[in-house]
Amino acid sequence: MSMRTLPLLFLNLGGEMLYILDQRLRAQNIPGDKARKVMNDIISTMFNQKFMDELFKPQELYSKKALRTVYDRLAHASIMRLNQASMDKLYDLMTMAFKYQVLLCPRPKDVLLVTLNHLDAIKGLIQDSPTILHQVDKTFRQLTDIYGGLSAGEFQLIRQTLLIFFQDLHIRVSIFLKDKVQNSSGRFVLPVSGPVPWGTEVPGLIRTFNNKGKEVKRTEFKHGGSYVAAPKEGSLELYGDRVLKLGTNMYSVNRPVETHMSAASKNLASQTQESIVPNPLAKEELNLLARLIGGMEIQKPSGPEPGFRLNLFTTDEEEEQAALTRPEQLSYEVINIQATQDQQTNQELVRIMGEFEITDQSRQSSSKGDDWLAMMDEL
Repeated sequence: MSMRTLPLLFLNLGGEMLYILDQRLRAQNIPGDKARKVMNDIISTMFNQKFMDELFKPQELYSKKALRTVYDRLAHASIMRLNQASMDKLYDLMTMAFKYQVLLCPRPKDVLLVTLNHLDAIKGLIQDSPTILHQVDKTFRQLTDIYGGLSAGEFQLIRQTLLIFFQDLHIRVSIFLKDKVQNSSGRFVLPVSGPVPWGTEVPGLIRTFNNKGKEVKRTEFKHGGSYVAAPKEGSLELYGDRVLKLGTNMYSVNRPVETHMSAASKNLASQTQESIVPNPLAKEELNLLARLIGGMEIQKPSGPEPGFRLNLFTTDEEEEQAALTRPEQLSYEVINIQATQDQQTNQELVRIMGEFEITDQSRQSSSKGDDWLAMMDEL
């Protein structure tokens, strides 16, 4: 497991989340000023420097549920609200899109180019805020400084860690099904055409060498695909040509997107229900997660601006039906993490969560400790 995977996972999933929210804000005809505020608030929170510094520290990946909690907080960093079914669908779309991109990367290092494609597109979603653009550019430099010099072997370990994280996620997405890159079981169809990885040759030739290293024979074979050489290597420069298209916004053209649980995923859910026995690593994960969330500085609205609810489904009825039919084990509403023994640790977590201001006015409590415990019950 690579200790350098979390920033790439977070930024790519966050990019996909922003693509989807932007598409839904346009589809629901949300007024421009409100849509702009939502996108700018979320991007500003996502790229907060304190948060990024914590994110880029070498560390193991969080569990799917713990990571989902971070995105839940991030999605609600502004005046927009999502209910449980829409948040579930949002997370499903995010994870399946990035899983597809990781699977199709021609070489492990291209995961970095996919990340840069997301950052490039995120900058295009920012409106009238040079400060937020500067935040994204600073994260860009952090990425290239840390990952630009990694070896192919280190990137292979990162890619393997990502694939382990996405293992057994087989949620069908309408865009992928229509484009015939995903089959009815929720598994992706890998292409047998297109450019080969940069620095490699088109398959079809076997070279035989003698014990002195001299080439003595060439044999051609039919590979059954339609491959071409890579035109050039993708650039890591701020405004460079990434060459690779994976990670760009596939929702830039307005297309309805639906998700469906495959039978395999439903069966898996029934077999992998989390044990009610406390996980000995849960407390440590909570500490890491709380420290990460503590870096998210969510600003309260400066005025009495009314919030609004965003629906990721076509109608409210579809949203309600999705909430009823989703397997309980695949819902991320509850994270069973116990952290009640270490008083000193609890005080630190209370302090961190005190800095993380939630805009929901319904969460009022006279006691900080009560507020923290109620909040943790909902994680």
